[in-house]
Amino acid sequence: MKLIIQIPCFNEEKTLPTTFADLPRKVEGVDTVEYLIINDGSTDKTAEVARSLGIHHIVSFPNNRGLARAFMAGIDASLRLGADIIVNTDGDNQYSGKDIEALVQPIIKGTAEVVVGDRQTDTIEHFSYMKKKFQKFGSWVVRLASGSDVIDTTSGFRAYSRDAAMKINVVSEYSYTLETIIEAGRRKEAIGNVPVGTNEKLRESRLFKSMWSYMKKSGSTIIRIYSMYRPLKVFLSIGAIFLAIGLVLSLRFLYFYLIGDGGGHVQSLIFAAIMIMGGFQLGVFGLLADAIAANRKISDEILYRLKKLDYDGLKRDDRE
Repeated sequence: MKLIIQIPCFNEEKTLPTTFADLPRKVEGVDTVEYLIINDGSTDKTAEVARSLGIHHIVSFPNNRGLARAFMAGIDASLRLGADIIVNTDGDNQYSGKDIEALVQPIIKGTAEVVVGDRQTDTIEHFSYMKKKFQKFGSWVVRLASGSDVIDTTSGFRAYSRDAAMKINVVSEYSYTLETIIEAGRRKEAIGNVPVGTNEKLRESRLFKSMWSYMKKSGSTIIRIYSMYRPLKVFLSIGAIFLAIGLVLSLRFLYFYLIGDGGGHVQSLIFAAIMIMGGFQLGVFGLLADAIAANRKISDEILYRLKKLDYDGLKRDDRE
């Protein structure tokens, strides 16, 4: 069984040696441990440092493409290299490497397909009060959207079985963390939680410039992905609100009309008609979006089967 630990990196020449030194060289239940760097358009010597450290595999982008694309490039490369388990960690040494063994054990034992490291954010000293509260709230929202019980949904420290990795399709260009949880939850995959430790902060986060930026991007990602997987529920819910407002305004106009004062409330009737028509249109949009979502499920299944043929074919060729 082969484990590949992938590390997306952008200008991590200073932190990469510390991160790499913290990673395990042997893991119980795994025959081979290899390391892969995704050099996301670094302008420093990240790639050179990776080579000097003896890291097995390096995937390089000519320019910075963002964390989501770097993550997916690593997943693709790891599968092509024959990984049975893929662990994703960060290049800034945020996560404790010794916890990788605990992270992969549920996959080795067959009790989980995806395992997410729970950083126990309340115990992280360099996280602000607001960041802790927002991450807890965000994780609660993602649990509702995904139907899963993931504790720390923004944690990038996670492990995937080979089969689960083949099913990942990230459309966001911002981050993969929330989208992949919602995806896995909607596919009813077995998702596990493992408490993990964190290391002392070596640098500031580059993923977002401010808490407001993080909230805005994370919120839009959750809404977008949930709408992709549950469009009928989203559009019908919004449409029902429009219809309810329209009906209330219609009843209000009817009341004034019956008492002889309808002429002064024609604007309410017009607005009510607009809201009712808007509600019906949203319902129709929901039906169309639901048909598209059904088509997406079929497309995802076809893509998964094609990936399986491709990646497993490469794995057989390597063994031969």
